[in-house]
Amino acid sequence: MTRCCEVTGKSVMTGNNVSHAHNKTRRRFLPNLQVTSLFSEALGKMVRLRISSQALRTIEHKGGFDVFLVAAKDVQLSDNMRRVKKRIKKALAKTAA
Repeated sequence: MTRCCEVTGKSVMTGNNVSHAHNKTRRRFLPNLQVTSLFSEALGKMVRLRISSQALRTIEHKGGFDVFLVAAKDVQLSDNMRRVKKRIKKALAKTAA
């Protein structure tokens, strides 16, 4: 499993630790990933995700998991999230018809 957010694509970055004497040593900046379950109203069940805490805040800000995922671009999403998005769209179309 990569250290990458399934929703936003946020991943590991690299940089330097810089001491007071300006000695530089390489380091990695890891994203704050959390394994969480979000409820999908369209599917009627919980969906388990590995997302960053920033992505969780963004999802809540946009109005919920289903609303965020339907509006999100496929390029940003992981393969797993694309499949979930497809299932949500299918369920929403079924209830609308």
